[in-house]
Amino acid sequence: MSEPQKLVVHNIGLLLSGKMEDPILDADCIIAEGGRIAAIGRKADLDTDGADIVVDAQGVTLAPGLIDSHVHPVVGDYTPRQQQLHWIDSTLHGGVTTIISAGEVHMPGRPKDPVGLKAMAIAAQRWYENLRPSGMKVHAGAPVIEHGLEEHDFKEMADAGVKLLGEVGLGTVKDGPTARQMVAWARKYGMQSTIHTGGPSIPGSGLIDKDVVLEADTDVIGHINGGHSALPDDQIICLCESCKRGLEIVHNGNERAALLTLNTARELKEMERLILGTDGPAGSGVQPLGILRMVALLSSLGNVPAEIAICFATGNTARVRELDCGIIEVGRAADFVIMDQAQHAPGKTILESIEQGNLPGVGMTIIDGVIRSRRSRNTPPAGKIPTVAGEKGESGGGH
Repeated sequence: MSEPQKLVVHNIGLLLSGKMEDPILDADCIIAEGGRIAAIGRKADLDTDGADIVVDAQGVTLAPGLIDSHVHPVVGDYTPRQQQLHWIDSTLHGGVTTIISAGEVHMPGRPKDPVGLKAMAIAAQRWYENLRPSGMKVHAGAPVIEHGLEEHDFKEMADAGVKLLGEVGLGTVKDGPTARQMVAWARKYGMQSTIHTGGPSIPGSGLIDKDVVLEADTDVIGHINGGHSALPDDQIICLCESCKRGLEIVHNGNERAALLTLNTARELKEMERLILGTDGPAGSGVQPLGILRMVALLSSLGNVPAEIAICFATGNTARVRELDCGIIEVGRAADFVIMDQAQHAPGKTILESIEQGNLPGVGMTIIDGVIRSRRSRNTPPAGKIPTVAGEKGESGGGH
């Protein structure tokens, strides 16, 4: 589908901004032009003429497209880790429109020498830049640092377009001083970093404790709730208190440690640091609904209003990761998920339903102003789903 010049989404019942400081917007219409948000407000006050695509949200909820801060892609929409095809498309059906690589570590025969490592990082950045599976935004090309890398290697990768480091600790560099030096080189050339936190995930990885995490000083504390095994409680609390970096909570981690992180961040009045990932594909499998599940988990068991928990998966991640999506704001990318309370799910509203631990139903995803998926094949069916002008509507069923 070619990019439309103008998209109008109207009849929005609840508009979630992705911003913790102002999570619910007083608006029922959003306009995108050239793939970016052009206007937000009441339909009667906006110029909706000349739209290429008009979506009637049917009175349901529109939020920024969800962001998965921690995935391990390989090539295209395939991973050998679980012999899984089309996992990115399935993730799109879970309301996620952007995914961020924490390292292409599951590539068979992954090169660990500097020349091969750089070549694969640049190639991975390129192939996801050239091919967006199902329209998904895939930020990839995230090299895992190994002994032998020097400053010029980071400059070479950055000059070639590599903007991320994979999880520090998944390669041979597991000590604080070496990691700190390489992370500083990466930062100098504009590359963002994350670190493995907790016990080993697979043979060959190792324990990364609080001392290494603090010394490495990466931009994101990757899966602070473990991937899979979490650090002891006192170390998690220490990490939350001792630095101001992003606190990433993942689906494939320890749920109790996730709630401890949430509660500690809340006590510190620093919940804006909380971001969400799945850490899949991995030994736990692929989780197309992993981000929605984390939103429901943290909202229901962590006593967080649903509209705030959704910010953990949208605006918080956009700000920590310096992305142009994730927030409903003029000028940002027109990446949206339209969803409704699942059919027959308890709760008077979609927010109340999520706060009781239930997943919403996804009715549509939009990326850069282009419709990428309709009724989700993975979420429970939404009560109502959006329709497109000129098409026959689909009945959503009752609650």
